[in-house]
Amino acid sequence: MLQNFLSQHSETILLLASISLFAFVLSIILLPFSIIRLPEDFFVREPPPRTALSPLKLLFYIIKNFIGVLLLLAGMVMIFMPGQGILTMLFGITLMDFPGKRQLEIRIVRAPRVARSLNWLRKKADKPAFILPENH
Repeated sequence: MLQNFLSQHSETILLLASISLFAFVLSIILLPFSIIRLPEDFFVREPPPRTALSPLKLLFYIIKNFIGVLLLLAGMVMIFMPGQGILTMLFGITLMDFPGKRQLEIRIVRAPRVARSLNWLRKKADKPAFILPENH
């Protein structure tokens, strides 16, 4: 029965495995690089004010949010598979724009394991640890 299912859906399984492998490799390469490049006060500074979007900025905004959603979904998959699930989800959330985003980012970053992982990556690159917001 399992063999029958696998043979009927081999193309879908191969596609999902390829996407998972691509997301895994992408997260291993880009995620640490991005975390290292963020300023140390990223989680405590005020986000920039919203401005009107030109057509080019609107396109960038849509693409950025789409990539954020993909990373969020990939991070959810990586929780159950090899990969940096929570950090990938955090990076995806950071790229997206939605109400309550900042509070969600801060809540995730305050988790001791997440904060340790982020600051471990920064320490390896000789960057100062993130300044984290105080508990409210």
